[in-house]
Amino acid sequence: MTISWIDAGLYMAGLMVLFLTPGPVWIAILARSLSGGFQSAWPLALGVVIGDIMWPLLAILGVTWLVSTFDHFLLIMRFVAAAMFLFMGVMLIRKADRTISSDSSLTRPGRLAGFLAGLAVIIGNPKAILFYMGILPGFFDLGSLKTPDIIVICAISGLVPLSGNLIIAGSVHRVRRILTTPRAMRKMNLIAGGLMIAVGLVIPFT
Repeated sequence: MTISWIDAGLYMAGLMVLFLTPGPVWIAILARSLSGGFQSAWPLALGVVIGDIMWPLLAILGVTWLVSTFDHFLLIMRFVAAAMFLFMGVMLIRKADRTISSDSSLTRPGRLAGFLAGLAVIIGNPKAILFYMGILPGFFDLGSLKTPDIIVICAISGLVPLSGNLIIAGSVHRVRRILTTPRAMRKMNLIAGGLMIAVGLVIPFT
């Protein structure tokens, strides 16, 4: 491995700063944690990991033709993500009076749906794209990286935000379990629906 552990530590610190900057992923994690608990949020966190590994890998490999192709793909994915969250948000608000047990399809979205939502959000997240494609070369000499270096960088890129997202989901889940009354559930669904709609409105213009 050619990179030092100091370089890896600095990169990890940079990722922590990136994670602590609120963005679409934060809002999506909060919304799904509120609506369906931890089991609804962790598939989204896994979907986000794919993008968190993909962007630094593309930056390291320097595949410019692939990046130019992704320009159109990113635009499509942004609108797909926007439509997905607008639909989920509207459905939650329309059925805000339903309890967890009365409509598990809304309050506990499927794992695949959560995974795809996370993938769509991270692929269309300009903050992640800017960081990985623009700032990553400032941490490492990409031209001299070996396979073990690439593995370490991609692992750090995936594990740091994954850990943070799971901590957020778990924390919201604990608070959510206290809110068991119909009135509290209605408020929670309205908030979750509003957050999802906010994601859908923000993604196409960021």
